[in-house]
Amino acid sequence: MINSLLIANRGEIACRIIRTAREMGIRTIAIYSDADAKALHVRMADEAVHIGPSPAAESYLIGEKIIAAARQAGAEAIHPGYGFLSENADFAAAVQDAGIVWVGPDPDSIRAMGLKDAAKKLMQDAGVPVTPGYMGEDQSPERLQQEADAIGYPVLIKAVAGGGGKGMRKVDAAPQFVEMLESCQREASASFGNTHVLLEKWITSPRHIEVQIFGDSHGTVVHLFERDCSLQRRHQKVIEEAPAPGMDDATRDDLCCAAIRAAKAVNYKGAGTVEFIADASEGLHADRIWFMEMNTRLQVEHPVTEEITGVDLVEWQLRVASGEAIPLQQDEIVIDGHAIEARLYAEDPTRGFLPSTGTLDHLDLGDDGRIETGVEEGDAISPFYDPMVAKLVAWGEDRDDAIERLTQMAEDAEVWPVRTNAAFIANALADDDFIAGRLDTSFIEAKGDALIPPAEPDAAVLRGAAQIALAANEDHPAELAGFRLNAAPRLGVALGQAGNFTNVALTETQLEPTMTGFADGPQIVVFDKGQAHGFTMDARGSGAGAVSDGAIIAPMPGKVIAVDVAEGDHVTAGQRLMVLEAMKMEHALTAPFNGVVADMTASQGAQVQVEAVLARIEKAEE
Repeated sequence: MINSLLIANRGEIACRIIRTAREMGIRTIAIYSDADAKALHVRMADEAVHIGPSPAAESYLIGEKIIAAARQAGAEAIHPGYGFLSENADFAAAVQDAGIVWVGPDPDSIRAMGLKDAAKKLMQDAGVPVTPGYMGEDQSPERLQQEADAIGYPVLIKAVAGGGGKGMRKVDAAPQFVEMLESCQREASASFGNTHVLLEKWITSPRHIEVQIFGDSHGTVVHLFERDCSLQRRHQKVIEEAPAPGMDDATRDDLCCAAIRAAKAVNYKGAGTVEFIADASEGLHADRIWFMEMNTRLQVEHPVTEEITGVDLVEWQLRVASGEAIPLQQDEIVIDGHAIEARLYAEDPTRGFLPSTGTLDHLDLGDDGRIETGVEEGDAISPFYDPMVAKLVAWGEDRDDAIERLTQMAEDAEVWPVRTNAAFIANALADDDFIAGRLDTSFIEAKGDALIPPAEPDAAVLRGAAQIALAANEDHPAELAGFRLNAAPRLGVALGQAGNFTNVALTETQLEPTMTGFADGPQIVVFDKGQAHGFTMDARGSGAGAVSDGAIIAPMPGKVIAVDVAEGDHVTAGQRLMVLEAMKMEHALTAPFNGVVADMTASQGAQVQVEAVLARIEKAEE
């Protein structure tokens, strides 16, 4: 058995691998960039080695630095995780050439599946059904147009070296073909340094179904059933589940046997995923499911497979890399229940899914289900890497049970001030079509804004925020109570967002908080079904109406790069007060009306969180 292991990855991926390695008594070595110096995976590992600046291209993607770190720490093996260099055949070969155990498939297997066109030809030879299309060497626009016309529209153009949704274009009609081809090739050249493409028939009701396979050095290959990864946004998976809804035993057997043939065709060793595209317009049938590609690594969504089989796939990886046989025979691997996973991203669905970075001042994902994360409260979501906060995984006796449990996990997620897609996830899980299993890869796009939570707080949220605000103010009966003739006393608090205040009045019977949240000075945060709402508090007597006090609020986390005014300065409506740099863009913050700068809390160079009050403008007398 391997005695020491370097994990060539970061975040929740590294934490996941460290956890299993620790249980197996294996010493773990983490690597980290400047941005990850205090990251959770660094704190969890037995040892950590610094490998360079924050950008991945200068640290986690430099194979020579990783191998040098392994030698420095005396690591016997390297686990690449998933992503980064996990499917880089040259890196795998360099690790082996350095005399270090590579926890993954042989470099030749990686190369065989690395190019989509070559992989499809290999699969055809192995008797694995492939999507109708063109994979020829002739890449002239004329030949490609001719083949597309013969396949029939719509047709999909795919870069042979593509991945992550890049280098893909759907063409609906012949006149669009050349324009879309050129666009696809430009993106493929910039992203992968390879302009070659293949053509595939566009599937009108596509389901993305993948099979988890595992091979060892003794010639054994087994499958661990299928996963459905059809819920995607911009070709990125959002929700995954196992087993696939609507999959009958006969179709499952055909699909899994095809996946094993695919793995044996490349002498596969270790964990891998064979991905298929299914035309689900008339249900799932073996003759309408085709090979797409093979991922020669562990997948992000592997926990749902572990949940229904009871297998620790990372443990299997480490045992197989040590020369051991796969611990179970095929007939010993069975499906138990149903599992669903959702990717909790640091992004704001109400603002076009803009990434949301910054410090996790408040992070509570509850104790239910399985949570895979690489952060804790107080850690930061960095702009340098994938903005995943956690993977939320729920197991149930059946699919309905798993859906209910995961929905509750998403609704109970509390994250602040970083924004997340928790409410978006909960809405998708609660959708009638999803519950009924009526889904394909266009599900999220077709639902549109119906899955996006409202940006503005409703009356219930305002009431919940007011309850938290009043509960935090021990003196509220004296300060906030309003006297009304012939009516019970009412308590009022003005809650502001972006400088606009709304007065919320509560009776004494409404004081007990009905939502979770907290008060931090003048800031009130309330959580409602996965969505976080932040307010500034300005206590006022009963009867105060909606007001605007001129608070200048940070619209997102960022850095103040310029401050144009100072306290006491007179300003006019629309005048620029300061500039905030966020998401690699500059945002000018301006005066809402004519007035005087009463407070200036921002300073040039300061990092600020979303909803932070940066300044306050006092309205000029009429």
